[in-house]
Amino acid sequence: MNSPERDRCGWCGKDPLYIAYHDQEWGVPEHDERRLFEFLLLEGAQAGLSWITILRKREGYRQAFVDFDPERIARFDERDIARLLANAAIVRNRLKIEAAIHNARALLELYDAGGNLDDRLWQQVDGTPLRNHWQVLEQVPVSTSQSKAMSRDLRKLGFKFVGPTICYALMQAVGIVNDHLITCFRHTELDHRDMS
Repeated sequence: MNSPERDRCGWCGKDPLYIAYHDQEWGVPEHDERRLFEFLLLEGAQAGLSWITILRKREGYRQAFVDFDPERIARFDERDIARLLANAAIVRNRLKIEAAIHNARALLELYDAGGNLDDRLWQQVDGTPLRNHWQVLEQVPVSTSQSKAMSRDLRKLGFKFVGPTICYALMQAVGIVNDHLITCFRHTELDHRDMS
């Protein structure tokens, strides 16, 4: 339940959708393959845009990209691309749409090789969330040595739209790093959750 009187990270503002995302999802350690793939595609779609734009289109993405099922997305062809480019419920950018399809194929190749997205992403922190202690938003970096390493690894595997900044946003979103400000109620909640 969202409680407006709580101290939160300033970036989520007052939008109820943003507050719900901040309070319930952002920074929560995620290991589910489908959810990790969803965030990988959404963070790529967000490049150059605000995250609230993507949150508002998230349901459209879930429908357009068949609940982020990599096997089904990997089979998308030119007709599907044309359909997606006409879909106002998502970001209609050909490069981003093609990258999502390409990334589904890259993920299936990773699976075929015996790997998984969970291990590849979390290896950058040896499986344990990084706990930062930022006091103000200006201290939060846009990329780190870990996000640069993740970007190199994903690119080597054939993924696209996975630069260091996108990878750091992904790390924040799926709880590989806890970047809630120390004044935010979620910072302590997530730290305690990680230790339990």
